[in-house]
Amino acid sequence: MRNTRFPSLLLAALLAAPAIAVAATDLPGPSGLVIVDSAHDVPATTERLVGALEAKGMTVFERVDHAAGAEAVGLSLPPTQLVIFGNPKVGTKLMQCDPHVAIELPLKALIWEDAEGSVRLAYNNPGSLAERYSLDDCQNVLEKVAEAMSAFAEAATSP
Repeated sequence: MRNTRFPSLLLAALLAAPAIAVAATDLPGPSGLVIVDSAHDVPATTERLVGALEAKGMTVFERVDHAAGAEAVGLSLPPTQLVIFGNPKVGTKLMQCDPHVAIELPLKALIWEDAEGSVRLAYNNPGSLAERYSLDDCQNVLEKVAEAMSAFAEAATSP
């Protein structure tokens, strides 16, 4: 049985925090996040992201609609979607360096509309994984993941 309450509560806490806008670059956001402004609404940004991921052979494991989950329990959230995706060839290499990194995998991207109506896409900065785990032998893999994530975010959010 899937616990849908925790992600919605966590997301509500994240959305209550002040919005942080950064340009569509690979700049780290709070707590190791990269946050990119989107030129599209949440559904279009999500579709564009999924299309970019699938075009590069990534597996999209799940799409979580947090707003729909909130609505199902009589609460409300602005449009908010989480996309869970990955590639076992890449993830396995990271787990071979440090099995604990598996807690971070598969990768995730969060797309939400903030209180001002701006749409943003956020993901964990792959470089921050090196700070938490023993990934010294995986720097080249992390660099490739960072480049790919930046490209996926750009494809999803650019006009």
